[in-house]
Amino acid sequence: MGWLKRLFGLEKPENAQVNPTPQISQSTTTATEKIPPERLGLNGEYDQSGLAKRVTLAFDEDPQLDDVNTLWVAQTGSIVVLKGKVPSQNILNKMISVANSVNGATYVDTTQVTIG
Repeated sequence: MGWLKRLFGLEKPENAQVNPTPQISQSTTTATEKIPPERLGLNGEYDQSGLAKRVTLAFDEDPQLDDVNTLWVAQTGSIVVLKGKVPSQNILNKMISVANSVNGATYVDTTQVTIG
């Protein structure tokens, strides 16, 4: 089971992207009403959990990370929060690197992650 399915109950949407172009809605009339990067969804739409979903998509797309099923991804604003257990420090380092590469992520909090 993939990250998106396990954490959000979602199949990967068609055209889903880790770093999509924001979609401006019909009701958006000014440039100041842009979607903040941490609220950008999988297809460029507004999504309250957009950053967390895009990080999970990035994890799904990395073959080294598809076997980790004891970790959860959340977000607090632009901070990616990882919770749970990972098999090794190397895997955690890879996850931090992948999460940091997602547009809108300013920091990856791993204080709730155990290794072993």
